[in-house]
Amino acid sequence: MQEDILVQITNKLKDIRKEKNITLQELAEAAGVTKGMLSQVENNRTIPSMSVFFNIIKSLKVDVNDFFQDFNNGQGSKVIFKKKEQYQYFEKENSVGFQYHRILSTTVDAYHLDFVLLTLQPGAKREMVQTDAHEFKYILSGKVEYTISGEVYLMEEGDSIFFDATEPHNPKNMGDSDAILLAVYIFNNPK
Repeated sequence: MQEDILVQITNKLKDIRKEKNITLQELAEAAGVTKGMLSQVENNRTIPSMSVFFNIIKSLKVDVNDFFQDFNNGQGSKVIFKKKEQYQYFEKENSVGFQYHRILSTTVDAYHLDFVLLTLQPGAKREMVQTDAHEFKYILSGKVEYTISGEVYLMEEGDSIFFDATEPHNPKNMGDSDAILLAVYIFNNPK
């Protein structure tokens, strides 16, 4: 088990892009990928091939050797411990009222796992999304209407759902206060 380097890489890609004031569209065109694909990479919704990673790094005009310095691979320990202050806040594209805090991202055997606390504010909204993963959601508090491929699931505190996230899906907060979900994204780890 190791702290996932992929998350560190995608975060660094996003940070460099923002530091250089390059838009998603500009970088996507330079790297030969779609804006949607680049957004999914930056937000850990998909794991691209190494050639795509290298094209993005080169398009940022960063030396590849310099880019990969100082990554923590977490080797040598079978335990990963994090204080809540270490949870990483991030945003996803085209969503309003969705707050994400990454608890842990790690690789185990052939799977990349991403553990996230998702807070849905009242009135939170976004378009239906698809993720190249399987997802598990557990409702910690609140009431959520989860739509997956046109099927609606009404969920309350303590309920959970597991699904193939390549199907269009979207949660909706049905209450007057925040709904909090534990989300686990399970990706096949590319070799």
